[in-house]
Amino acid sequence: MITRKDLAGMMDHTLLKAFATPEQIERVCKEAIAIGAASVCVNPVNVPLTAALLKGSGVKTCTVIGFPLGANTPAVKAFETRDAIANGAEEVDMVINIGAAKAGNFDAVYEDIKAVVDAANGTLVKVIIETCYLTDEEKGSACKAAARAGATFVKTSTGFGTGGATAHDVALMKASIPANMKVKASGGMRKWEDVIPNLEAGADRLGVSASIAILEGYDEAQS
Repeated sequence: MITRKDLAGMMDHTLLKAFATPEQIERVCKEAIAIGAASVCVNPVNVPLTAALLKGSGVKTCTVIGFPLGANTPAVKAFETRDAIANGAEEVDMVINIGAAKAGNFDAVYEDIKAVVDAANGTLVKVIIETCYLTDEEKGSACKAAARAGATFVKTSTGFGTGGATAHDVALMKASIPANMKVKASGGMRKWEDVIPNLEAGADRLGVSASIAILEGYDEAQS
């Protein structure tokens, strides 16, 4: 059984609402530090504040690129990546060109991801493939494009689509990438029971806004 500390350390404690205020960002950062989360994931406009609040805590500042539609050009995503890192982002979660994936143009998907990986210049990149819109074959191909582009993670969902993480998708993604890559499950996990299947399927990181509730559910399950 996973320990509470290890569970918290897998969490990207997330606040990506368009109306997130500085006060809310501060609260989320304090929560992340208190539980020992992996990162706080925020929109790019909130990166400077988040990085300042997390400085020296061991919790990383994570942001999103081309979010939530993935429909920006590779050049724009690359610029957004460089800007976010300059502002203090230590991890970036990018959304792929979903339309290209649906059209079967995985060369374009690769080039899109590669533009961000190159712009990140060693900063950890997670690639959101938005599983709710893809067939299993498309999911596998998108994961392979991310691997070829040099990303560190593939990620299930933005949380803004029609569905979130499922154990089926986590397992499929895990099987589609090399052993040195990882899977982030994100979207739809509000309680500990939602997390368990994704962990069992092989998730390495969890994108959750309900981190505190999930940990409380974990505690109750152990008592």
